[in-house]
Amino acid sequence: MIKKLNKARRKQAQKIDILCNDLIAAQREFIKRLGTISFVATFCESIVGTTDLDGLLATAVRLIKTEIGQTNITFFLYRDQAPGAESVQMHMFESSDETALDSAAAPEPGPGQLESYFSPELVENICKSNKVCHLHDMFAAGLQGNLSELNKISAVTIPLGQFGSSLGFILVYRSSQDRLTAEEIQNISAITHGLSRAIASCQALSKASSKS
Repeated sequence: MIKKLNKARRKQAQKIDILCNDLIAAQREFIKRLGTISFVATFCESIVGTTDLDGLLATAVRLIKTEIGQTNITFFLYRDQAPGAESVQMHMFESSDETALDSAAAPEPGPGQLESYFSPELVENICKSNKVCHLHDMFAAGLQGNLSELNKISAVTIPLGQFGSSLGFILVYRSSQDRLTAEEIQNISAITHGLSRAIASCQALSKASSKS
């Protein structure tokens, strides 16, 4: 009877351990979701009423860096160059530089700048994929560069879009010694819906004002 009782107690203890572990895991997931909701709410509140595209993107960079730490963030956005023609403009806020990408002049690779490896063809392929792309996805899409340098980078592109059409994407990267986590990528992805709407509104206002 003592052996049976001890065996029953061990089984009961195992069930309690499993239940406790499940509760702890559920609580951690709940806390993560609350953190994401809080970030999205703060982000949307901060960009409400912004009508200037550069101001909007600069605010987005600041808020994302506050959330995930020091990181390189660059926006690749479609823009109208002429009726019936589209190109992509690169918005970099580290150097306050904006560069238009076209098939005639691709940027030259530079040390420590992942953006410089982004050809117009690669940018277009990433836009068409309309999904989160990690570095191996970028290679599959046509990324070419110094492998020894690129292996030192943890990078991801996150799509921006509205009503099924692509507005471009966000490039986020930093040293592979401090890899981007799934939670950080998820948090950035969570704000892209509101950010995409704000970008489209800014672009529409800019286009309307240029016509008037």
